[in-house]
Amino acid sequence: MKFKQSNFFLMDNVIQNYAWGSVDSMHSLFDIVNPQRLPQAELWMGAHPNGCSHIWLESQRIALCDFINSDPDAVLGSAASFAEIPFLFKVLAAEKALSVQVHPNKNQAETGFTREDLSGIARDADNRNYRDANHKPELVFALTPYQAMNGFRDLSAIYDDFAALHSAVLQDALTDFKVNLSEAGLALFFSAVLNLAQQQKQQTIEQLLAYCAEQDATRHQLITELAKQYPGDIGLFSPLFLHIVTLQPGEAMFLNAGTPHAYIQGTALEIMANSDNVLRAGLTPKYIDVNELIDKTRFTSVNAEQLLLAPNTQLNSKHFPVPVADFCFSVYQQPQADDVAVKSAEILFAIDAPVFLEHMSGEKIAFNKGESIFIPAYAQAYKLSTTGTVARAYNI
Repeated sequence: MKFKQSNFFLMDNVIQNYAWGSVDSMHSLFDIVNPQRLPQAELWMGAHPNGCSHIWLESQRIALCDFINSDPDAVLGSAASFAEIPFLFKVLAAEKALSVQVHPNKNQAETGFTREDLSGIARDADNRNYRDANHKPELVFALTPYQAMNGFRDLSAIYDDFAALHSAVLQDALTDFKVNLSEAGLALFFSAVLNLAQQQKQQTIEQLLAYCAEQDATRHQLITELAKQYPGDIGLFSPLFLHIVTLQPGEAMFLNAGTPHAYIQGTALEIMANSDNVLRAGLTPKYIDVNELIDKTRFTSVNAEQLLLAPNTQLNSKHFPVPVADFCFSVYQQPQADDVAVKSAEILFAIDAPVFLEHMSGEKIAFNKGESIFIPAYAQAYKLSTTGTVARAYNI
């Protein structure tokens, strides 16, 4: 491999300018320039075909995917069985809410992808549910206070909040739910809400907003705010179904297959499996396939206390356990020449201070906050130092 004399590669990453992104967050946190004042929604670190990073070797700029393909086994290491970097690492800066969504598991994604291919649905079609054959588990790590919705609330609490609306349109479905407070009953009620005809939906949302205007609970205030962003959207009912959680900086949350969730506002790091499979449930003008969504959703209530991901802490590092093989995520706080073993391709991101790396060969590199470094598996080990915090995306 002609690049193998180097172990550390400064990355040049793609910023996605989605409409819901923040104009100021990446500049204020990382000094990333934004002269055109565009919404900077996501900074992608990885080899995804829709936004592949580049790496620098002296003055040569190389596509990361090309570098990997030059010697996949040496570069990927333990991740070589995936034939690619199996994760996409992001900075995500949300000024507006993202869609309420559910991701399929691996088997469901493979089956759905094959089915839609065989049925002739173009892979870039608006009504395509499965863009690839992979699952999309995600971990989000807050850099600022980060508001989100995740997982179904207690069934009785859901019933009580909907009953308080006194909606004639929902009365029959709500009565059925009351006598069947179970996962099956929740599935039927959730489906009934999503399938409201246009006139019924409009009438019920008007009642919802009138009710919320007189309440001071967080979920009702959130509905009022979301209505400004997505007027008339069926997703306005989501805060009655789902937990609202605000992660504080340094806290993390895992989002597994089948669990409805939505990011609302804030800036965070996100690491996810390489996939674009999204089944939407609201807060979006995009296609919603209610039947497919219901079939792939797990209608299990979760306790709010279980939403945060407790890290395993070791001296200067915190390792956040996830139940998938696609990625691992750790943060290092003020490490001083800590030894880090390398078994796979990995990416380091400097959160708030310069970071210094040293390889056993004598190679050294420094990078600033908001910058990232790609480290191939063949590096084997390095020493890590910083006065701040650095995030690490990798595989075991």
